[in-house]
Order: sequence, then C-alpha cells, then structure tokens
Amino acid sequence: MKKVILLIAGEGYQPIEYEVPKQVLQNKGFEVITVSDVSGRAISSDPEQSTEVDFLISEINTDSADALFLIGGPGALDHLYNDQVYKLLQDWQNIDKPYGAICISPRILARAGVLQNKKATGWDGDEKLAEVFAKNNVEYIRDSVVVDGKVIAANGPTSAQQFGEKIVEILG
Repeated sequence: MKKVILLIAGEGYQPIEYEVPKQVLQNKGFEVITVSDVSGRAISSDPEQSTEVDFLISEINTDSADALFLIGGPGALDHLYNDQVYKLLQDWQNIDKPYGAICISPRILARAGVLQNKKATGWDGDEKLAEVFAKNNVEYIRDSVVVDGKVIAANGPTSAQQFGEKIVEILG
C-alpha cells in the first residue's frame, strides 16, 4: 500500500483542501499520513473542524512515505514557511519522489527552491503569486492544477478533487 503524507498547519489549515484529497486517496487504497508542526490535533481555518495528527514534521523523512503534499489555508505560511519544511522538501526532490502543494502552499515550495525551472500554480488572491514565482524561477501557469514531472500544484479548495486525482495518477 502506497503512503501519502498530507502536511498541514497546526492551526489554520484549509479543511476542504485536506479532506477532499484525503478521501480521494483513501478511496483508491492509499494510506494517508497526517503530519503537522503540532502533535495531537490540528485546528482548521474553521475552528469547528480539526483532525488528528499522526506525526510531527521532525518525525518524518523520505522513508516515511511515497509522496508529500502541503495543504494550504491561512495558517500555512505561519506554520510551514520554515527551514525544517524546506529541508524536507529538498530531500524529497533529491530522491525524486512526488511532492506538491495546494492553495498558498506552492509559495512554500518556491521558497524552498523545489519549483525552480518548473511550471506551477497556486492561490493568487493577493495578486503576489507571479512575483513570488518569478523571484524563485518558477513559471506561473494560471490554471486550477498544474503537473510538472512528479510535482503537482493546485490553486485552492475548488481544485481539491482534481488535486487528489492527480496525486493518484502520479503514484499509479
């Protein structure tokens, strides 16, 4: 059984972007591992929703799963925009395993340097994504989901289903 890590912010992850791909993956027989910067329960951007965290970021590495995807939401930049996540992403890229992000989280991939010379998309509600991508040598494609090799980027909750389906497709 293939394992997929969904990395979420300990507070402020986007529940649709987490739940929909998780369901798609589980329905296709994949094991989903929820990882966060907090142990116990992570709280979504809707305080009424939370989810159990399986592992802390510090407890995982490239042997932990077959793929790694960052979930967006207003808490993503506060909780996942850091050297520990960048290193994890760089390690993932170095061994050529699938990875990606949805919503605001492709900015984290860009900052980590794992989108250089790749095509990607993401949330652009603040109209700053083109600037972030240009600064990090990423080609911005204004589409709901963009796949470049083994890297998948999606622009938000409305593309969560397609994001999950692309993860399944990439993992075979």
